[in-house]
Amino acid sequence: MKRISRIALAAGVACTLTGLSGCIGGHGKYTQEHISLAKEKMSFMKAATEWDLARQAFLAGDLEKALDKVDGSLSINDTVVKSHVLKGRILIEMGDLGNAIKSLHTAETLSAEDPDTQYYLGVVFERLARPEEALKHFENACEFDDYNPGYAVAAAEMMIDLDRSAQAKRYLETLPMSANNAGIQQTLGHIALIQHDPKQAELHFRDARLLAPDDTGILEELIHTQMKNGHYADAERNIAALLENFEHKDRRDLKLLHAKALMGTGRPVEARSIYQELLSIKNGKSDLDSWIGLGNTSYAINDDRSARRAAARIVALSPNTHDGYVLWAMLHHRTGELDKALSSINDAIDRNNEDADLFAFRAVVQRDLGMYRSALSSAARASSLDPSNTGYGKLVGSLQSRVYANAPSE
Repeated sequence: MKRISRIALAAGVACTLTGLSGCIGGHGKYTQEHISLAKEKMSFMKAATEWDLARQAFLAGDLEKALDKVDGSLSINDTVVKSHVLKGRILIEMGDLGNAIKSLHTAETLSAEDPDTQYYLGVVFERLARPEEALKHFENACEFDDYNPGYAVAAAEMMIDLDRSAQAKRYLETLPMSANNAGIQQTLGHIALIQHDPKQAELHFRDARLLAPDDTGILEELIHTQMKNGHYADAERNIAALLENFEHKDRRDLKLLHAKALMGTGRPVEARSIYQELLSIKNGKSDLDSWIGLGNTSYAINDDRSARRAAARIVALSPNTHDGYVLWAMLHHRTGELDKALSSINDAIDRNNEDADLFAFRAVVQRDLGMYRSALSSAARASSLDPSNTGYGKLVGSLQSRVYANAPSE
Protein backbone atom coordinates (compact mmCIF):
# COMPACT_ATOMS: atom_id res chain seq x y z
CA MET A 1 0.00 0.00 0.00
CA LYS A 2 1.33 3.34 -1.03
CA ARG A 3 2.05 5.72 1.71
CA ILE A 4 -0.35 8.63 1.74
CA SER A 5 1.53 11.90 1.36
CA ARG A 6 1.44 14.43 4.11
CA ILE A 7 -0.23 16.96 1.75
CA ALA A 8 -3.06 14.58 0.86
CA LEU A 9 -3.48 13.63 4.50
CA ALA A 10 -3.65 17.29 5.50
CA ALA A 11 -6.28 17.92 2.82
CA GLY A 12 -8.33 14.96 4.05
CA VAL A 13 -8.20 16.20 7.61
CA ALA A 14 -9.26 19.67 6.43
CA CYS A 15 -12.27 18.22 4.61
CA THR A 16 -13.25 16.21 7.65
CA LEU A 17 -13.07 19.23 9.91
CA THR A 18 -14.91 21.66 7.55
CA GLY A 19 -17.42 19.24 6.10
CA LEU A 20 -17.36 17.28 2.92
CA SER A 21 -19.61 19.75 1.05
CA GLY A 22 -16.86 22.35 0.95
CA CYS A 23 -14.45 19.91 -0.71
CA ILE A 24 -16.75 18.23 -3.13
CA GLY A 25 -18.98 21.14 -4.23
CA GLY A 26 -16.27 23.34 -5.91
CA HIS A 27 -14.80 26.74 -4.91
CA GLY A 28 -15.82 28.30 -1.65
CA LYS A 29 -17.25 31.83 -1.40
CA TYR A 30 -13.93 33.32 -0.30
CA THR A 31 -12.02 31.61 -3.11
CA GLN A 32 -14.63 32.75 -5.69
CA GLU A 33 -14.25 36.37 -4.59
CA HIS A 34 -10.50 36.14 -5.11
CA ILE A 35 -11.00 34.65 -8.58
CA SER A 36 -13.38 37.49 -9.52
CA LEU A 37 -10.95 40.09 -8.25
CA ALA A 38 -8.13 38.45 -10.18
CA LYS A 39 -10.19 38.48 -13.38
CA GLU A 40 -11.10 42.13 -12.85
CA LYS A 41 -7.48 42.99 -12.27
CA MET A 42 -6.47 41.17 -15.43
CA SER A 43 -9.12 43.09 -17.41
CA PHE A 44 -7.80 46.40 -16.13
CA MET A 45 -4.26 45.37 -16.99
CA LYS A 46 -5.27 44.29 -20.49
CA ALA A 47 -7.23 47.52 -21.04
CA ALA A 48 -4.28 49.54 -19.79
CA THR A 49 -1.95 47.68 -22.16
CA GLU A 50 -4.23 48.39 -25.11
CA TRP A 51 -4.47 52.06 -24.07
CA ASP A 52 -0.68 52.33 -23.86
CA LEU A 53 -0.31 50.80 -27.32
CA ALA A 54 -2.93 53.24 -28.62
CA ARG A 55 -1.08 56.17 -27.11
CA GLN A 56 2.24 55.05 -28.59
CA ALA A 57 0.67 54.68 -32.04
CA PHE A 58 -0.94 58.12 -31.68
CA LEU A 59 2.36 59.76 -30.79
CA ALA A 60 3.98 57.98 -33.73
CA GLY A 61 1.32 59.36 -36.07
CA ASP A 62 -0.30 55.99 -36.86
CA LEU A 63 -3.88 57.15 -36.26
CA GLU A 64 -5.65 54.08 -37.65
CA LYS A 65 -3.73 51.75 -35.36
CA ALA A 66 -4.21 54.13 -32.45
CA LEU A 67 -7.98 54.17 -32.98
CA ASP A 68 -8.10 50.37 -33.24
CA LYS A 69 -6.17 49.93 -30.01
CA VAL A 70 -8.14 52.49 -28.02
CA ASP A 71 -11.37 50.88 -29.19
CA GLY A 72 -9.95 47.59 -27.96
CA SER A 73 -9.22 49.16 -24.59
CA LEU A 74 -12.76 50.56 -24.37
CA SER A 75 -14.31 47.21 -25.30
CA ILE A 76 -12.61 45.73 -22.23
CA ASN A 77 -13.40 48.63 -19.90
CA ASP A 78 -15.48 51.60 -21.04
CA THR A 79 -15.41 53.45 -17.71
CA VAL A 80 -11.88 54.85 -18.02
CA VAL A 81 -11.93 58.61 -18.65
CA LYS A 82 -8.48 58.80 -20.22
CA SER A 83 -9.44 56.19 -22.84
CA HIS A 84 -12.35 58.32 -24.05
CA VAL A 85 -10.11 61.40 -24.02
CA LEU A 86 -7.46 59.62 -26.08
CA LYS A 87 -10.07 58.49 -28.57
CA GLY A 88 -11.29 62.07 -28.80
CA ARG A 89 -7.76 63.29 -29.50
CA ILE A 90 -7.26 60.67 -32.21
CA LEU A 91 -10.53 61.61 -33.87
CA ILE A 92 -9.61 65.31 -33.73
CA GLU A 93 -6.42 64.58 -35.64
CA MET A 94 -8.39 62.47 -38.12
CA GLY A 95 -10.72 65.41 -38.71
CA ASP A 96 -13.74 63.56 -37.35
CA LEU A 97 -14.83 66.34 -35.01
CA GLY A 98 -18.40 65.11 -34.56
CA ASN A 99 -17.34 61.76 -33.11
CA ALA A 100 -14.53 63.43 -31.21
CA ILE A 101 -17.13 65.51 -29.37
CA LYS A 102 -19.10 62.34 -28.57
CA SER A 103 -16.04 60.66 -27.05
CA LEU A 104 -15.12 63.73 -25.04
CA HIS A 105 -18.69 64.23 -23.81
CA THR A 106 -18.66 60.61 -22.63
CA ALA A 107 -15.46 61.36 -20.73
CA GLU A 108 -17.12 64.49 -19.31
CA THR A 109 -20.08 62.41 -18.11
CA LEU A 110 -17.70 60.06 -16.32
CA SER A 111 -15.73 62.92 -14.77
CA ALA A 112 -16.99 66.48 -15.19
CA GLU A 113 -13.87 67.94 -13.61
CA ASP A 114 -11.22 66.18 -15.66
CA PRO A 115 -9.03 69.01 -17.03
CA ASP A 116 -7.85 67.12 -20.12
CA THR A 117 -11.44 66.45 -21.16
CA GLN A 118 -12.26 70.14 -20.87
CA TYR A 119 -9.12 71.18 -22.73
CA TYR A 120 -9.72 68.92 -25.74
CA LEU A 121 -13.38 69.93 -25.88
CA GLY A 122 -12.00 73.46 -26.18
CA VAL A 123 -9.75 72.34 -29.04
CA VAL A 124 -12.71 70.82 -30.90
CA PHE A 125 -14.89 73.92 -30.53
CA GLU A 126 -11.99 76.12 -31.59
CA ARG A 127 -11.67 74.08 -34.79
CA LEU A 128 -15.41 74.34 -35.30
CA ALA A 129 -15.08 78.15 -35.12
CA ARG A 130 -17.17 78.34 -31.95
CA PRO A 131 -14.79 80.50 -29.89
CA GLU A 132 -17.07 81.27 -26.94
CA GLU A 133 -17.65 77.57 -26.25
CA ALA A 134 -13.93 76.87 -26.75
CA LEU A 135 -13.06 79.60 -24.25
CA LYS A 136 -15.50 78.19 -21.70
CA HIS A 137 -13.86 74.75 -21.84
CA PHE A 138 -10.31 76.14 -21.75
CA GLU A 139 -11.23 78.16 -18.67
CA ASN A 140 -12.79 75.05 -17.10
CA ALA A 141 -9.59 73.10 -17.73
CA CYS A 142 -7.54 75.80 -16.05
CA GLU A 143 -9.97 75.98 -13.13
CA PHE A 144 -9.62 72.26 -12.52
CA ASP A 145 -5.82 72.44 -12.84
CA ASP A 146 -4.54 75.98 -12.44
CA TYR A 147 -0.92 74.86 -12.44
CA ASN A 148 -0.96 73.61 -16.04
CA PRO A 149 0.28 76.52 -18.20
CA GLY A 150 -1.04 74.96 -21.41
CA TYR A 151 -4.63 75.35 -20.26
CA ALA A 152 -4.09 78.94 -19.18
CA VAL A 153 -2.33 79.96 -22.39
CA ALA A 154 -5.05 78.31 -24.50
CA ALA A 155 -7.73 80.31 -22.66
CA ALA A 156 -5.76 83.55 -23.01
CA GLU A 157 -5.12 83.00 -26.72
CA MET A 158 -8.84 82.43 -27.27
CA MET A 159 -9.55 85.74 -25.49
CA ILE A 160 -7.05 87.41 -27.81
CA ASP A 161 -8.80 85.89 -30.84
CA LEU A 162 -12.03 87.39 -29.47
CA ASP A 163 -10.31 90.83 -29.29
CA ARG A 164 -10.21 90.73 -25.50
CA SER A 165 -6.49 91.25 -24.97
CA ALA A 166 -7.01 93.29 -21.81
CA GLN A 167 -9.08 90.46 -20.33
CA ALA A 168 -6.41 87.93 -21.37
CA LYS A 169 -3.75 90.01 -19.64
CA ARG A 170 -5.74 90.21 -16.38
CA TYR A 171 -6.55 86.51 -16.58
CA LEU A 172 -2.92 85.42 -16.91
CA GLU A 173 -1.58 87.83 -14.31
CA THR A 174 -3.91 86.46 -11.62
CA LEU A 175 -2.76 82.86 -12.01
CA PRO A 176 -0.53 81.49 -9.23
CA MET A 177 2.12 80.32 -11.68
CA SER A 178 2.13 83.47 -13.81
CA ALA A 179 5.48 84.96 -12.78
CA ASN A 180 7.36 81.66 -12.98
CA ASN A 181 6.16 80.16 -16.25
CA ALA A 182 7.86 80.84 -19.58
CA GLY A 183 4.76 80.15 -21.70
CA ILE A 184 2.66 82.61 -19.74
CA GLN A 185 5.33 85.31 -19.84
CA GLN A 186 5.68 84.75 -23.58
CA THR A 187 1.93 85.14 -24.08
CA LEU A 188 1.95 88.32 -21.98
CA GLY A 189 4.67 89.55 -24.35
CA HIS A 190 2.38 88.90 -27.32
CA ILE A 191 -0.41 90.80 -25.59
CA ALA A 192 1.90 93.75 -24.94
CA LEU A 193 2.77 93.89 -28.64
CA ILE A 194 -0.93 93.82 -29.55
CA GLN A 195 -1.40 96.74 -27.14
CA HIS A 196 1.46 98.62 -28.86
CA ASP A 197 3.74 98.42 -25.84
CA PRO A 198 7.02 96.95 -27.15
CA LYS A 199 8.95 97.98 -24.04
CA GLN A 200 6.69 95.90 -21.80
CA ALA A 201 6.79 93.09 -24.37
CA GLU A 202 10.58 93.04 -24.17
CA LEU A 203 10.42 92.66 -20.38
CA HIS A 204 8.05 89.69 -20.67
CA PHE A 205 10.14 88.00 -23.36
CA ARG A 206 13.27 88.58 -21.29
CA ASP A 207 11.65 86.90 -18.26
CA ALA A 208 10.42 84.05 -20.47
CA ARG A 209 13.95 83.65 -21.80
CA LEU A 210 15.35 83.39 -18.27
CA LEU A 211 12.75 80.75 -17.40
CA ALA A 212 13.35 78.75 -20.60
CA PRO A 213 16.93 79.44 -21.72
CA ASP A 214 16.90 76.69 -24.37
CA ASP A 215 13.75 77.89 -26.14
CA THR A 216 15.01 79.55 -29.34
CA GLY A 217 11.50 80.68 -30.28
CA ILE A 218 11.36 82.88 -27.20
CA LEU A 219 14.86 84.18 -27.94
CA GLU A 220 13.84 85.21 -31.45
CA GLU A 221 10.81 87.09 -30.14
CA LEU A 222 13.06 88.84 -27.61
CA ILE A 223 15.44 89.81 -30.41
CA HIS A 224 12.67 91.34 -32.54
CA THR A 225 11.36 93.42 -29.64
CA GLN A 226 14.90 94.55 -28.81
CA MET A 227 15.28 95.71 -32.41
CA LYS A 228 11.91 97.47 -32.26
CA ASN A 229 12.96 99.25 -29.07
CA GLY A 230 16.33 100.28 -30.52
CA HIS A 231 18.30 98.04 -28.17
CA TYR A 232 20.60 97.03 -30.99
CA ALA A 233 23.58 95.96 -28.89
CA ASP A 234 21.49 93.50 -26.87
CA ALA A 235 19.85 92.21 -30.04
CA GLU A 236 23.20 91.81 -31.80
CA ARG A 237 24.61 89.71 -28.96
CA ASN A 238 21.55 87.46 -28.94
CA ILE A 239 21.55 87.06 -32.73
CA ALA A 240 25.25 86.17 -32.69
CA ALA A 241 24.58 83.54 -30.03
CA LEU A 242 21.71 82.12 -32.07
CA LEU A 243 23.83 81.92 -35.22
CA GLU A 244 26.40 79.85 -33.34
CA ASN A 245 23.76 77.12 -33.07
CA PHE A 246 24.27 74.57 -35.85
CA GLU A 247 20.54 74.55 -36.64
CA HIS A 248 20.49 78.30 -37.27
CA LYS A 249 23.93 79.10 -38.67
CA ASP A 250 22.73 79.25 -42.30
CA ARG A 251 19.47 81.11 -41.76
CA ARG A 252 19.33 84.02 -44.17
CA ASP A 253 16.71 85.93 -42.16
CA LEU A 254 18.88 85.87 -39.05
CA LYS A 255 21.91 87.09 -40.98
CA LEU A 256 19.89 89.99 -42.39
CA LEU A 257 18.70 90.83 -38.88
CA HIS A 258 22.27 90.59 -37.63
CA ALA A 259 23.42 93.09 -40.24
CA LYS A 260 20.65 95.52 -39.25
CA ALA A 261 21.63 95.20 -35.59
CA LEU A 262 25.28 95.86 -36.47
CA MET A 263 24.22 99.01 -38.34
CA GLY A 264 22.27 100.06 -35.27
CA THR A 265 25.39 99.74 -33.14
CA GLY A 266 27.43 101.84 -35.58
CA ARG A 267 29.32 99.00 -37.25
CA PRO A 268 28.47 99.46 -40.96
CA VAL A 269 31.64 97.76 -42.23
CA GLU A 270 30.75 94.48 -40.47
CA ALA A 271 27.16 94.82 -41.63
CA ARG A 272 28.23 95.33 -45.23
CA SER A 273 30.33 92.17 -45.10
CA ILE A 274 27.21 90.20 -44.21
CA TYR A 275 25.25 91.72 -47.10
CA GLN A 276 28.10 90.98 -49.51
CA GLU A 277 28.18 87.39 -48.28
CA LEU A 278 24.43 87.00 -48.78
CA LEU A 279 24.61 88.44 -52.30
CA SER A 280 27.43 86.06 -53.22
CA ILE A 281 25.42 82.97 -52.31
CA LYS A 282 23.55 81.11 -55.06
CA ASN A 283 20.38 83.02 -56.03
CA GLY A 284 21.51 85.85 -53.76
CA LYS A 285 21.68 88.37 -56.60
CA SER A 286 17.90 88.71 -56.54
CA ASP A 287 17.67 89.30 -52.78
CA LEU A 288 16.14 92.79 -52.52
CA ASP A 289 16.74 93.12 -48.76
CA SER A 290 20.44 92.41 -49.17
CA TRP A 291 20.78 94.98 -51.95
CA ILE A 292 19.02 97.58 -49.80
CA GLY A 293 21.33 96.73 -46.93
CA LEU A 294 24.40 96.91 -49.14
CA GLY A 295 23.28 100.29 -50.46
CA ASN A 296 22.72 101.74 -47.00
CA THR A 297 25.99 100.44 -45.56
CA SER A 298 27.98 101.54 -48.61
CA TYR A 299 26.46 105.01 -48.34
CA ALA A 300 27.32 105.13 -44.63
CA ILE A 301 31.03 104.47 -45.30
CA ASN A 302 31.14 106.81 -48.36
CA ASP A 303 31.50 104.01 -50.88
CA ASP A 304 29.37 105.81 -53.45
CA ARG A 305 30.36 103.48 -56.27
CA SER A 306 28.89 100.44 -54.49
CA ALA A 307 25.92 102.48 -53.31
CA ARG A 308 25.08 103.54 -56.90
CA ARG A 309 25.33 99.94 -58.07
CA ALA A 310 22.99 98.91 -55.28
CA ALA A 311 20.52 101.73 -56.05
CA ALA A 312 20.31 100.69 -59.70
CA ARG A 313 19.80 97.06 -58.74
CA ILE A 314 17.08 97.92 -56.17
CA VAL A 315 15.12 99.95 -58.73
CA ALA A 316 15.46 97.13 -61.27
CA LEU A 317 14.27 94.50 -58.78
CA SER A 318 11.46 96.57 -57.26
CA PRO A 319 10.52 99.57 -59.41
CA ASN A 320 7.22 100.11 -57.58
CA THR A 321 8.76 100.59 -54.12
CA HIS A 322 10.51 103.70 -52.82
CA ASP A 323 13.80 102.25 -51.51
CA GLY A 324 15.96 102.55 -54.64
CA TYR A 325 14.77 106.08 -55.40
CA VAL A 326 15.53 107.22 -51.85
CA LEU A 327 19.09 105.92 -52.16
CA TRP A 328 19.51 107.72 -55.49
CA ALA A 329 18.19 110.93 -53.92
CA MET A 330 20.68 110.67 -51.05
CA LEU A 331 23.57 110.07 -53.45
CA HIS A 332 22.60 112.96 -55.74
CA HIS A 333 22.19 115.27 -52.76
CA ARG A 334 25.62 114.39 -51.40
CA THR A 335 27.27 115.13 -54.74
CA GLY A 336 25.39 118.42 -55.13
CA GLU A 337 23.13 117.22 -57.95
CA LEU A 338 20.10 118.85 -56.33
CA ASP A 339 17.72 118.72 -59.30
CA LYS A 340 18.35 114.99 -59.67
CA ALA A 341 17.96 114.58 -55.90
CA LEU A 342 14.56 116.32 -55.99
CA SER A 343 13.42 114.22 -58.94
CA SER A 344 14.45 111.00 -57.19
CA ILE A 345 12.81 111.88 -53.86
CA ASN A 346 9.62 112.80 -55.72
CA ASP A 347 9.73 109.37 -57.36
CA ALA A 348 10.05 107.84 -53.90
CA ILE A 349 7.10 109.82 -52.51
CA ASP A 350 4.97 108.82 -55.50
CA ARG A 351 5.44 105.25 -54.33
CA ASN A 352 5.07 105.89 -50.60
CA ASN A 353 3.29 109.03 -49.43
CA GLU A 354 2.91 108.00 -45.79
CA ASP A 355 6.58 108.03 -44.76
CA ALA A 356 7.44 111.18 -42.80
CA ASP A 357 11.17 110.79 -43.44
CA LEU A 358 10.65 111.11 -47.19
CA PHE A 359 8.83 114.43 -46.87
CA ALA A 360 11.46 115.71 -44.43
CA PHE A 361 14.24 114.81 -46.85
CA ARG A 362 12.38 116.51 -49.71
CA ALA A 363 12.06 119.61 -47.53
CA VAL A 364 15.85 119.64 -47.08
CA VAL A 365 16.47 119.29 -50.84
CA GLN A 366 13.92 122.02 -51.61
CA ARG A 367 15.50 124.28 -49.00
CA ASP A 368 18.92 123.78 -50.55
CA LEU A 369 17.40 124.69 -53.92
CA GLY A 370 15.95 127.87 -52.39
CA MET A 371 12.38 126.60 -52.71
CA TYR A 372 11.42 127.69 -49.20
CA ARG A 373 7.64 127.68 -49.50
CA SER A 374 7.64 124.23 -51.05
CA ALA A 375 10.13 123.10 -48.42
CA LEU A 376 7.86 124.42 -45.65
CA SER A 377 4.92 122.50 -47.13
CA SER A 378 6.98 119.28 -47.24
CA ALA A 379 8.22 119.76 -43.66
CA ALA A 380 4.69 120.43 -42.43
CA ARG A 381 3.57 117.19 -44.07
CA ALA A 382 6.36 115.28 -42.34
CA SER A 383 5.40 116.80 -38.99
CA SER A 384 1.72 115.91 -39.48
CA LEU A 385 2.63 112.31 -40.27
CA ASP A 386 4.83 112.02 -37.16
CA PRO A 387 3.92 114.74 -34.63
CA SER A 388 6.14 113.19 -31.94
CA ASN A 389 9.32 113.85 -33.95
CA THR A 390 10.69 117.15 -32.60
CA GLY A 391 13.21 117.33 -35.45
CA TYR A 392 10.41 117.83 -37.94
CA GLY A 393 8.95 120.60 -35.80
CA LYS A 394 12.29 122.40 -35.71
CA LEU A 395 12.60 122.09 -39.48
CA VAL A 396 9.15 123.65 -39.89
CA GLY A 397 10.15 126.51 -37.58
CA SER A 398 13.37 127.26 -39.45
CA LEU A 399 11.60 127.25 -42.82
CA GLN A 400 8.85 129.52 -41.52
CA SER A 401 11.54 132.02 -40.56
CA ARG A 402 12.90 131.89 -44.09
CA VAL A 403 9.50 132.44 -45.63
CA TYR A 404 8.55 135.25 -43.25
CA ALA A 405 11.88 136.95 -43.97
CA ASN A 406 10.69 137.41 -47.54
CA ALA A 407 12.92 134.80 -49.03
CA PRO A 408 13.10 134.86 -52.83
CA SER A 409 9.98 133.43 -54.43
CA GLU A 410 10.25 130.16 -56.24
